[in-house]
Amino acid sequence: MSGEAVMDLFPAGLRSRLEHAKLDPELLQEIRMRANRPLLLRYGGKEYGLTMDGKLTLQTGNCAVMGQREVKEALEHLAGYSLYAYDEEVKQGYFTVPGGHRVGVAGRVVMEGGHVQCIRHISFLNIRFAHQKKGCADELMPYLIQDGSVCHTLLISPPGCGKTTMLRDVIRQISNGTCSLSGLTVGVVDERSELAGAYLGIPQNDLGMRTDVLDGCLKSEGIQMLLRSMAPQVIAVDEIGGEEDLAAVRSALYCGCRLIATAHGASYEEVRKRTILQSLIERQVFDRYVFLAGREQVGRLRAVFGRKGELLMGQAEAA
Repeated sequence: MSGEAVMDLFPAGLRSRLEHAKLDPELLQEIRMRANRPLLLRYGGKEYGLTMDGKLTLQTGNCAVMGQREVKEALEHLAGYSLYAYDEEVKQGYFTVPGGHRVGVAGRVVMEGGHVQCIRHISFLNIRFAHQKKGCADELMPYLIQDGSVCHTLLISPPGCGKTTMLRDVIRQISNGTCSLSGLTVGVVDERSELAGAYLGIPQNDLGMRTDVLDGCLKSEGIQMLLRSMAPQVIAVDEIGGEEDLAAVRSALYCGCRLIATAHGASYEEVRKRTILQSLIERQVFDRYVFLAGREQVGRLRAVFGRKGELLMGQAEAA
């Protein structure tokens, strides 16, 4: 992503401070704004504060504080001064801006009939920057392709360790094809708008030439919609874990689709103990369990296990 495009997301005052920091956009992961609290950045895997003159500091207690008006101004600018246009997304706690970057929001939640009606007095923002690292799945791909077919695969790591980035590149390579795999039609259910980073329905990230995306759709509904309408050969989803997700995954498998998914977890045993995933593991649904390294090595492979839990590469302690 370009530095100019990133800076354009922010109002003049904040943009000026960020420009003085001379940030490498490829290292910028998050910017968090909280009313009457310090502005914090996750940059290159570390958390920094930002001083009034635009200098990064690890001494977050000494950095500049964001006023409530500044947070409101940043929110309005991020939304193109048309926050109402994002009403449906905001109900889910976020909206997506050009470039595929996601703005998380929090504030006063108004409930009606047990459902979120709207979020008012938004005083907390978390801008998560979309990074596409083409080729980051190169090391993994040989383990995902067997006899010319894609293996049912579960990518696993704690939050913030690169699962989504890795999945994004796996989708792209399967869709475009590799030296050992002809390109396949891929259906993506992008429930949180993170994989494609779609803006006005157009993916901002490259998911390949044969990929169809349902943006902002529940996995439980989206998988069925794709099966009915787009005839995917592979279905990709991010962060399975709920009971509804389990039923949706089963429906995809019964229809003969290959499945690529992610889940939170630190080890094979930890994932096995999760009630929702336990039945899938016991039935040996997944052919590959891929564990990523921690925050110190975001996006790097730690271990790959086979269907029965046998180690195919990496560190056995991931079990």
